[in-house]
Amino acid sequence: MSPSDEPVGVEVAGGVATVTLRRPEVRNAIDDAMRHELVRALEAVTRDDSVRVVVLTGEGSAFCAGGDVTAMQRRLSSSIGRVAFDGWRRQRGTAAMIAMLHDAAPVTIAAVNGPAMGLGMDIALACDFIVAAPEARFGAAFVKRGLIPDGGGMYFLPRRIGLQRTKELIYTGRAVDADEALAIGLADRLAASGALLDEVRAFAEPIVAHSASALALMKSIVNRTFESTLADVASLGAGAQAISYTTDDHRFAVEAFLGR
Repeated sequence: MSPSDEPVGVEVAGGVATVTLRRPEVRNAIDDAMRHELVRALEAVTRDDSVRVVVLTGEGSAFCAGGDVTAMQRRLSSSIGRVAFDGWRRQRGTAAMIAMLHDAAPVTIAAVNGPAMGLGMDIALACDFIVAAPEARFGAAFVKRGLIPDGGGMYFLPRRIGLQRTKELIYTGRAVDADEALAIGLADRLAASGALLDEVRAFAEPIVAHSASALALMKSIVNRTFESTLADVASLGAGAQAISYTTDDHRFAVEAFLGR
């Protein structure tokens, strides 16, 4: 398989890693191979000390159509004695993929270039920020397949848009367009038509300029805020600040300020 045929592409430039889902013929639907390759790509970029920001986007007209329905059909035709265990194992893989996006030390931005449906929406929600093109649409379409959100959506979505709006979207499977997504807090920014990646990179620029260690330490704490007490956050912050005191980034910043 040539690099252009890989289901996930990676480009790194200027502290930004752009990870692209590359199954445009099926609107970047996630199958086992793509899930594996996405995890591998995220592992690679998070090991790269030059990367401050990871941008996740889709090739073609869609961000991600969700789980591959063809794979669902194969699952239904498999032995009844295998369905539950195989599903459990697949769900563990999905959970690992989502956790890697959520917990990655670099800041993560979903550049949603088109429909983000089902698992595709969950993947976007796992990122720190969502920037949407005018063509973007978001939908928790699981209920339309007789399923429940399985990519962290029931955790991330209430934190973005509140419990009642979450219930409405996951119970009905209704899709929202880019404008509504921005209005309800599902998306953080809208990009101009044809300018999505340029605007995402401009948004990332001031983040890239800062300390990788400070960014990673802040993210590791703020992602746990809603499950933590003030005392918990203070304790985590104390440990993180003690680490920050020892970093070259802190030393150089102090010396640069005093030497102005």
